[in-house]
Amino acid sequence: MAKNRLHSLAATGFVALLAGPALAQDAAAPAKADPASPASTPAPAPAPNPKPAAKLELRVTQTVLDGPDGGTQLILTDTAGEHARDVTGEAVFKAEPANVVTIDRRGYVTAAGDGKASIVATLPNAGAAPARVEITVSNFGREQTADFVNHVVPVFTKYNCNGGGCHGKSGGQNNFRLSLLGYEPWNDRDYLVRESRGRRIFPAAPENSLLLMKATGELPHEGGIRLAKGTPDYEIVARWIRQGMPYTPEDAPKVERISAYPEDRVATPRSEQQLAVVAHYSDGTIRDITRLAIYEANQEEMAEVDADGHVAFKDKTGSTSVMVRFQEHVAVFRATIPLGVELTDVPKPSNFIDEKIFKKLALLGLPPSAVCDDNTYLRRVTVDIAGRLPTAEETKAFLADKDGAKRAGAVDRLLGSEDYAAYFAQKWAGILRNKRAKDGYQRGTYAFHDWILSSMKENKPFDRFVTELVTAAGETGLNPAVGWFRSVKDPKEEMQDIAQVFLGIRMQCAQCHHHPYEKWSQDDYYGFTAFFSTVSRKPGDQPDEEIVYHKRGLASMQNPNTKRTLGPTPLGSDPLDIPESRDPRRDLAAWLTSKENPWFARMLVNRYWKHFFSRGLVEPEDDMRVTNPATHPELLDALADRFTGSGFDLKDLIRAICASQTYQLSAVPNDHNLADAQNYSRYYPKRLQAEVLLDSINVVSRARESFRGQAAGTRAIELPDDKFNADSYFLTVFGRPEMDSACECERVADANLAQSLHLINSDTIQNKLAGADGRASTLAKATDRPDEDRLAELYLNALSRPPRAEEIAAAKAHLEKKRKRAAEKPDDDITPEKAEQEAFEDILWALANTKEFLFNH
Repeated sequence: MAKNRLHSLAATGFVALLAGPALAQDAAAPAKADPASPASTPAPAPAPNPKPAAKLELRVTQTVLDGPDGGTQLILTDTAGEHARDVTGEAVFKAEPANVVTIDRRGYVTAAGDGKASIVATLPNAGAAPARVEITVSNFGREQTADFVNHVVPVFTKYNCNGGGCHGKSGGQNNFRLSLLGYEPWNDRDYLVRESRGRRIFPAAPENSLLLMKATGELPHEGGIRLAKGTPDYEIVARWIRQGMPYTPEDAPKVERISAYPEDRVATPRSEQQLAVVAHYSDGTIRDITRLAIYEANQEEMAEVDADGHVAFKDKTGSTSVMVRFQEHVAVFRATIPLGVELTDVPKPSNFIDEKIFKKLALLGLPPSAVCDDNTYLRRVTVDIAGRLPTAEETKAFLADKDGAKRAGAVDRLLGSEDYAAYFAQKWAGILRNKRAKDGYQRGTYAFHDWILSSMKENKPFDRFVTELVTAAGETGLNPAVGWFRSVKDPKEEMQDIAQVFLGIRMQCAQCHHHPYEKWSQDDYYGFTAFFSTVSRKPGDQPDEEIVYHKRGLASMQNPNTKRTLGPTPLGSDPLDIPESRDPRRDLAAWLTSKENPWFARMLVNRYWKHFFSRGLVEPEDDMRVTNPATHPELLDALADRFTGSGFDLKDLIRAICASQTYQLSAVPNDHNLADAQNYSRYYPKRLQAEVLLDSINVVSRARESFRGQAAGTRAIELPDDKFNADSYFLTVFGRPEMDSACECERVADANLAQSLHLINSDTIQNKLAGADGRASTLAKATDRPDEDRLAELYLNALSRPPRAEEIAAAKAHLEKKRKRAAEKPDDDITPEKAEQEAFEDILWALANTKEFLFNH
């Protein structure tokens, strides 16, 4: 049937029409363009304006180098233009006298002898005065003690010897192990010196140690050549062996933090930036670690970085960042790469959101799309707030309304509807894992969903919602919020979910080792878990139900690695002294929802921002770490401040977002912003969620879904738990989450072939279209209504807009073709009535398979 429909519709040109102008109007596909593809927008060539004479600024991380290991990175910057420009790679450096330091092509300075040297930096053909800096070298002839923690272990990390794919993985590699990324250096020394009878180390002749001979390729090594003989890194390890493999003394200075220079920069496409990184020690000293730090570009399609901290930008515009790591410390370099187009037609800002977004677009020179039309806005906001399509009556009334504040009025009406509560209840039910593991759990999962639903209806302040969840005690019949503790039973898992869902902090890595991209240690992990250590359970009055309660006692958790017992400790804070009688979850909730908590409000506003804009200001939305910075940090802070100041009012946040001109921009790209996927210069279309799409197909076809155990007419967005996925292939194939994790990534948002085949050719869809009481059948029987009127009903219900003239013409041509065929060959199979219904089924089927229908745009 579907094949015949496609052939029949194609013959009249109706399919081509739907796939062409109708989609181009307001339903462009989501912007995930490959920067190498023709669809990406390369930065325009700069205008041939006269270039100002360069003004050079030379910066060095250290002016005094102590001993033969001393090194420091030079950064030469041209500050003459509107934005500072790194010219380190173009410069000529000269040291006078030449025997004190050496300088490589990247501007890295190493000690060569005692004395004071003046370094002169010039920029050929730039017309700039030279820049100078003086560096002093002392104690060059004195052998320095090799610091195992601060000098040797970073070498292992730099060359990935202690990485998860090599000796740092659990159990090590080829009978040799190191702690992952060097986070347990005390164990690393034992592994090297004591394991296997110390055979890897040869103190009498360090260069003959297995450790070095394998790393240099002198002996077979599965990991290949890692170190070159004679390099500073090789010499550090050899010297440590020669000095007797000492461990770093307890009172030795410790690294407290690291910093990168520059912290941020506005760069041009295809330009470069040399980074310099400094370690700050507990005794107040600093050390250049540019050549020991680890670098990782967060958006490799925008920038690449090498092992020396040299960043090469590509031609994609927007914001990007580079993570810098040394030991357990991290820093970030941020860069903005403008397109450079003059903005001449920017919508007038409606609120603080627009001010921040348009300020960034102006910096980027990235023109935004125009504001979308009324029917597009109504469809967009109705789907995003209420999880449904607007009715034909709502669309007609909205289009006819001349009130300038009608968009704000539509938002208020939607927020006050039952649909809003149902839609966001299913969102939070998925995040909070409302999973019915067995049939006896139904009472609890239904009660938990009802609690979320009622919380959304009454617009319960979010801090109170979270407090009720975290501190829940009792049985689900009296306190439904305890349903979460049945889905998430293990204290460690409870902690992980709370941290990820409400703080945007992923603590899972820190269970076994220090988090590689964050500051969180195993002590942080188990100290935070201690808040849940007194949660206990006993059987409830109902079958398969349980009572959750606080078991009197001191809350604590043991770090299994160090055997240290840890009390309840908020992240980044000191341990709390909580008496045995008090449930520590009360203290956790108070800290969690505090207005001073740096993560709580920012996490929620970022999650909701992604709901409405398809991507978070921080992406992924629940991975909010310093090494994963926001594209618009000022906006993220402003949204969090408003949310906190409103008393954690979720509806107020939604109103602010939907009132912004940024949210109201068209999805249609202009000549410059097709490749933009992070700056919100246009609306990014997203496929309708599984539940919304199923409900929408039922609405436009006038079909009814039947879910086991649910009242007739129950919509998919109203389903309380995961159990209905097994009953509906549609929900499964379109990605309704199984509620196995706290990550919204469990919901499949991408389009795929299985989805297309289901929409085009499944019996489920065909039966909805051909139902005896369906819309196609009803319209076919309404022969007293003009064709234009009946077709308009289809378009208003499916696409929330009237059909265009060319669409009416193509649809009428298809109707006439069906009628003509029935008239020319009258028989039982092709009666005029049946031909009329098939024609409307065909048109409805075609509409339901357009991107304009399938995507919120």
